[in-house]
Amino acid sequence: MNTLLVFAFLSAVSALRLSEQDEFHFKTWMKQHNREYSIKEYHERLQIFAENKRRIDTHNAGNHSFSMKLNQFADMTFTEFRKTFLWSEPQNCSATKGNYLHSNGPHPDSMDWRKKGNFVTPVKNQGGCGSCWTFSTTGCLESVTAINKGKLVPLSEQQLVDCAQDFNNHGCQGGLPSQAFEYIMYNKGLMTEEGYPYTALDGDCVYKPELAAAFVKNVVNITANDEMGMVDAVGTRNPVSFAFEVTSDFTFYSEGVYTSTKCHKTADKVNHAVLAVGYGQEKGSPYWIVKNSWGEFWGINGYFLIERGKNMCGLAACSSFPEV
Repeated sequence: MNTLLVFAFLSAVSALRLSEQDEFHFKTWMKQHNREYSIKEYHERLQIFAENKRRIDTHNAGNHSFSMKLNQFADMTFTEFRKTFLWSEPQNCSATKGNYLHSNGPHPDSMDWRKKGNFVTPVKNQGGCGSCWTFSTTGCLESVTAINKGKLVPLSEQQLVDCAQDFNNHGCQGGLPSQAFEYIMYNKGLMTEEGYPYTALDGDCVYKPELAAAFVKNVVNITANDEMGMVDAVGTRNPVSFAFEVTSDFTFYSEGVYTSTKCHKTADKVNHAVLAVGYGQEKGSPYWIVKNSWGEFWGINGYFLIERGKNMCGLAACSSFPEV
């Protein structure tokens, strides 16, 4: 009986230590991310944080192609994260047959447009608005314009949030780069980020045509699920916008080649739009180099690698780029 009591006491002490350790990590994280809570919310967020940290530690202790880390989302459940940062409704992706014509020549074995010249703007942060589609759009148009016109200019996401609804986009509730390119083409222009700054909120359209800084002549949709078409486009022409399905483990991605057995590969499940700026291979595993819109402290300085060649999480279901 005494042995059982001692064991119970030691277990309680161990649990207390774990709780104190969790609280120490949480307070450190709070200071790092400038978080403040009421007393009630503090304990709720501490519990969520501790559960997320345990998931991350368990994942990193296993044999995976990518690692995870605590980041600015560590005090959120995935349900909260999805509601705040991802599309709330499925988007109607482009038709299965695209209008992209493959190049005649072979594509390079690897490509990184960041290393080709001043062709990719710094990583941006969408904040608490499901406007990833606007950042994928501007990132792609910024790069295509720089490659073809010789000047890299940050463009306005907020104009797309506020003004592109007639093209089946929904501001902070989601949209698609292909539809945003259509808007820019028919609207005859997109303003700069400086001229129409980002607020992370739905607002009234205040577009000024005389201040348009970038234009679209044609929208190119790559045939659905033609991942080699994406490789050809990125390898021979320019970065490409695409959408894919984010599941809970992606939230805390740190580095390595992301793969998932939980996500789907169909267009109706995609919930986040990003920008493929290149591709390569690591230890025999082919990957895409992707620019995200969750700030430069997420992932690999705001980027991530995702497995290439298997339509991972539906990434080849809905890809496009503009011609300028």
